[in-house]
Amino acid sequence: MTIEDIILDRDKRGIAALRPHLPADYCDQAARVVLDNPGTAIIVTGFYIITAGATETDGPPGAVVIGNALQSIGYEVVYVTDRYSLEVMEGTAGPDSSVVEFPIAGEEESRSFAKELLSDIAPSVIIGIERCGLTSEGLYRNMRGVDISEYNAKADYLFESGIPSVGIGDGGNEIGLGNLVDIIPTVPSLVRMPCVTTTSALVIASVSNWGGYGLVAAMSKIKGKNLLPSIKAEQALVNRNVELGAVDGPSGEAVPMVDGFTLEENSQALQELQNLLSAEDTASSAT
Repeated sequence: MTIEDIILDRDKRGIAALRPHLPADYCDQAARVVLDNPGTAIIVTGFYIITAGATETDGPPGAVVIGNALQSIGYEVVYVTDRYSLEVMEGTAGPDSSVVEFPIAGEEESRSFAKELLSDIAPSVIIGIERCGLTSEGLYRNMRGVDISEYNAKADYLFESGIPSVGIGDGGNEIGLGNLVDIIPTVPSLVRMPCVTTTSALVIASVSNWGGYGLVAAMSKIKGKNLLPSIKAEQALVNRNVELGAVDGPSGEAVPMVDGFTLEENSQALQELQNLLSAEDTASSAT
């Protein structure tokens, strides 16, 4: 059992069909992109659910889990989102991190904002998790192909800077999936118009939060220190997201679910990653 096996389990969308097109240890490779670039991390998240008029529970929890892990090993963390996810991120981000609102604006203003933000923060690495990305049409589309551009800040421009980056997604329309832009349309269950924004490394998962946990698990293995949250802490984080207005993406309902998985089902991935780290630590101690 590998990290990749765990985070691609219970795949509802067919994202696992992309696995042969990535390195076998893609979580490890993504972790090394992050750990090879210490300093300040920008983490971009927030996916608007048009049927609910709210952000979803997939993305922000994973972003915070990544951010907390990075802070624990000395990184500065800055979360970037737009106004639809701002309250959720401000209400769940760690006390020593900051949250920046990327304005929903036209191309020129958005590019200018991205340039100024990168200049001000000087990030060493940028991570996108469950963040809708631009298509080849210059639009933002959800899994059903609906144009949701008016609800999305053009945070993609942060990833055009050449700064080392990681993308995490589960459907094909998220920042980073541009790495597989020609492959995604060949998988019938994925989006027809994939994101074109690329990243240095890509993590795919059945649920993007699980991809975030997988990234942290891989960082844990490299650092020799478990950086994952407890099950209790992770469930509290999802519940807090709902309290702050986030919804389950598929249903659009304000319930403690993630991509249609109950709280307990969702936590199974985290528990299996915890078990994997524990087993490897035990094996290492025995040798």
